[in-house]
Amino acid sequence: MNANYYDSRKAKIQLTISRVVVYAILIFLSVLCLFSFYMLFVNATRSNADLQGGFRLLPSNYFLKNLVNAWNDASINIPRGLLNSFIVASCTAVLSTYFSALTAYGIHAYDFKLKKAAFTFVMAVMVIPNQVSAVGFYQMCVKLGWTNSYIPLIVPSIAAPVVFFYMKQYMESVLPMEIVDAARVDGSGEFRTFNTIILPMLKPALAVQMIFNFVLSWNNYFMPALLLDKAEMKTVPLMIAQLRSADYSKFDMGKVYMFILLAILPVVVVYIILSKSIIKGVTAGSVKG
Repeated sequence: MNANYYDSRKAKIQLTISRVVVYAILIFLSVLCLFSFYMLFVNATRSNADLQGGFRLLPSNYFLKNLVNAWNDASINIPRGLLNSFIVASCTAVLSTYFSALTAYGIHAYDFKLKKAAFTFVMAVMVIPNQVSAVGFYQMCVKLGWTNSYIPLIVPSIAAPVVFFYMKQYMESVLPMEIVDAARVDGSGEFRTFNTIILPMLKPALAVQMIFNFVLSWNNYFMPALLLDKAEMKTVPLMIAQLRSADYSKFDMGKVYMFILLAILPVVVVYIILSKSIIKGVTAGSVKG
């Protein structure tokens, strides 16, 4: 009995030590990841003269002044850039996620002769880099008059092989075909079944892919740089890139840090909002299981 007691106590101590080590590593990695964001915020609260003085860990009191200067800057219209990026990124995230889920549902729920060939074709498209077709795509946009337009930045995003593959794999793990068959027996149409029954079941996966696609589109620089020339059409990455040509000896560095802070803030907000949906969906699934 004493031997069992000591073995049990030793196992509990080892488990406690393992948990402490794991939590310590996680806390260290979290601090390491968040430190750069914290320093960005700190630098956005400092004046240009203060920044020239070197590193400082505590915030200063120039936040509102830098915000006003950045928001009203004549050379870089950051409010317009934020609006442009939000339009492109939100439309891209919604359309690519929805149509990829719809395509994955078609491959998953229906049996037809070219099912495997269709899946193989989509997977083959996934390994082709966007830069390979950039020149031809740009020439096509010029002929169609789509330069300085958001159409070529949004519409092609509907075809997202990576999102399709993720959604199909998720459907195979959480979507029983009995639910689809029951809906068909009850007289529900295919699109109604997908929109009212299937999509709510895919909420965690949809939230994940919407986050990834929103961030990917928000940070996209390559295609907007090719297609957008007008200042009022430029997105945030293009405006931030303009800072590289600035004379930093005559530039307000506090305003630069505020530009960068404003550029990443919407991404953080969207992630926080959708991450709640992910946690809620995973929790609901574990309770049902």
